[in-house]
Amino acid sequence: MPRLLTAPPPRLRPALALLTVIGLVALWLAPAASAQVPTLTVEQITQRPETWIGAWPNAPFWTDAGDSAYFEWNPRGEMPADSLFRVPAAGGVPERVPAAERRALPPRFEGWHAEAGAYSADRRRHVFERGGDLFVYHLDDDRLERLTQTTARESSPAFLADGSVVYRQGDDLYRIAEGGAVRQVADVREGRETPEPEPSEQAAYLRDQQRRLFDVIRERVRLDSLGEAEGERDREALGLPTPIYTGDRALWNLALDPTGRFVTYTLASKDRPDPTLMVDYVTETGVAAEIKARPKVGAVRGGVALFVQDTDRDTTYQIDLTTLPGAYDAADYARERGETADSSRGLVPWGPYWSPDGRFAVLDVRTVDNKDRWIARLDAETGALTSLDRQRDEAWIAGPGINWGGGPSAVGWTADGRRFWFQSERTGWSHLYAVDPVTGAVDALTEGAFEVESPTLSRDGQTWFFQSSEGDLGQRHVYRMPAGRDGFAQRERLTDGVGRWDFALAPSGNRLALLYSQAAAPPEVYLQDAAPGAEPERVTESTTAAWRAYPWRDAEIVEVPASDGALVPARIYRPREGVTPNGGAVLFVHGAGYLQNAHRWWSSYAREYQFHNLLADLGYVVLDLDYRASAGYGRDWRTAVYRHMGGRDLQDYVDASDYLGREFGIDPERVTIYGGSYGGFLTLMALFTEPDHFAGGAALRSVTDWAHYNDTYTRNILNTPLQDPDAYRRSSPIEFADGLDDPLLMTHGLVDDNVQPQDIFRLSQRLIELGKRDWELAVAPVEPHAYAEPTSWADKLARVLDLVEHTAGPERADGSEG
Repeated sequence: MPRLLTAPPPRLRPALALLTVIGLVALWLAPAASAQVPTLTVEQITQRPETWIGAWPNAPFWTDAGDSAYFEWNPRGEMPADSLFRVPAAGGVPERVPAAERRALPPRFEGWHAEAGAYSADRRRHVFERGGDLFVYHLDDDRLERLTQTTARESSPAFLADGSVVYRQGDDLYRIAEGGAVRQVADVREGRETPEPEPSEQAAYLRDQQRRLFDVIRERVRLDSLGEAEGERDREALGLPTPIYTGDRALWNLALDPTGRFVTYTLASKDRPDPTLMVDYVTETGVAAEIKARPKVGAVRGGVALFVQDTDRDTTYQIDLTTLPGAYDAADYARERGETADSSRGLVPWGPYWSPDGRFAVLDVRTVDNKDRWIARLDAETGALTSLDRQRDEAWIAGPGINWGGGPSAVGWTADGRRFWFQSERTGWSHLYAVDPVTGAVDALTEGAFEVESPTLSRDGQTWFFQSSEGDLGQRHVYRMPAGRDGFAQRERLTDGVGRWDFALAPSGNRLALLYSQAAAPPEVYLQDAAPGAEPERVTESTTAAWRAYPWRDAEIVEVPASDGALVPARIYRPREGVTPNGGAVLFVHGAGYLQNAHRWWSSYAREYQFHNLLADLGYVVLDLDYRASAGYGRDWRTAVYRHMGGRDLQDYVDASDYLGREFGIDPERVTIYGGSYGGFLTLMALFTEPDHFAGGAALRSVTDWAHYNDTYTRNILNTPLQDPDAYRRSSPIEFADGLDDPLLMTHGLVDDNVQPQDIFRLSQRLIELGKRDWELAVAPVEPHAYAEPTSWADKLARVLDLVEHTAGPERADGSEG
């Protein structure tokens, strides 16, 4: 796969550069003894990162004012975790923003689309929500205007085409006209409008008898009917909206189109699958507490339906999503799953996304199994749908910018309102596309064997900015290109220096606030002109002197030949010069499945990164693979585990064990494998199904049976247990537990509501019944899925280290039993 030549690191600001030079001179003049590499310990590397590594900054952004860049930072761990700092756009020393000033800041600038609000058509005003109230920022005179100050929560503000503001309060919509007058434009009510059902013949006889015999009853009936008619006339005279009744369903995505004519909303079933139950044993009160957690995969999903209320015609209707070409027949879809037939079940709409002038509305429609996606134009007046782009994947649709976890994807309108942009894997890589809603013509804006992430349009809408892996799939750089139809031929790379560059664009489009990290250095903030060849200026220095005293490895990337001919990227940690290799190796398996870790920037596995340096210092070779299903390598890599997790992904680790034998002469009985979550699952599959290639393993917070995991993630990859039981049987470690022959360590948090403790307890019982003895379960009573307490981390990694030493280390080589 493509690789990029190493570029020189970006220059430091003068003050920081001077400190660096002084530090280098001091090292040159120091006695030879100072060349000794500090010894790492488990207790040291499991401290809280902010006190040991340093609290690195995150989330840089600009406001609409554009005079400063802002970022969250907690240097030395002495402040609240969300302390806000700023640095002038031209550069300088960062300063903390006082709380009172923070509350009065202009809104965040995030390109063409506004944060928590919207821009007016002339781009001179930005309406947004802060703390449950609404504000308008006037860009021309740097003025913040408050629109509401109530105990209710206002949200989702937007400008209409006439300059008025629409917003949501509770389950209703309101409109603020230019003069400040407020008018309700959507009236949402629970329950049903339909009258009571017709009485039985007996009940009707008794009712009619009452009305015939008693004057008082007849008069009450007459007055009630007059009151209902008068109420209807009052509503019309006052210009109040026709009520929307939700029945027994929940309201989602209530919105008004830019012209003010169409109210759109989604109704979703309130039915919730049965939750799973957990117990928190170590509580503040000393009394065990029951925890209700997410349901298991395959639970019946409720229906979702999109409605349009046409205020001009005073009518409301449901959009029939099944008219899209190739859409599932709702009744058949429901019957296949034993569900109640519903015209909306099986199809989930997002949007509509309106063009700025309100001429066009576009829906992003998905099937619940994520095998189909439509970008479709909606004619709100007639309810007709026109498919503009159809995506189909026999595995599941996903990739950067394409949400497969139940939320909206990255989509939007170009500045002229004539094209709708989205991301698609139609070429096998996630790229930017734009479609003309009139002609249906789809243009590729980027193309190539790489992926695009975080696309952002400049405020004037004329330029795209985005991250890309072009040139090296193990790096992320910032690019720009014109927002024209042939933009993919003109993109320019703006950043240099090996690693990852996350960016925030200034309102001017001429400056970038950057978050830059390398494999051996956590993120720091930089400022740079948004131009090719511009030099970034470093703003922060967050690491501690103690952390910098150790020569952290740059985690070289190698490519492991797989048995099917692919080259699997892997980080490798080798014993440094002067350290004698001990003949053992450790394989690390990252979690999440769809995640990239064999890259050249700071890993989200910061403690494991340090642990791998510790292992290499002890003489081990450590390999960390981006096995099949990992992110960053396109659609085919991502979907290689469809209907069989623990198949091609595990084979990559079998091939890695063979690679260690060929390249380093390491016997498979000196190779230990470990990982957490998905990594724990794959570790179990390795020991249960491929024991000849591994000496032992540590399975941390592991999925042991996919039939007990969550619906959103698992349904995409394995379908459901009732639909595809074979996929679950061949993918679940508990089905293969009889194959355990090597030492196994398992750890799990007792309040893990992601991979729940039931998983590991069921496997433990299975191992007991199979008569297996060489395994251990270490429970962390207060820990969730991602361990939080340093003491819990130290306990876990100390146990892993002990396992490694007794299975792959010198003690095993000397003949001691693991």
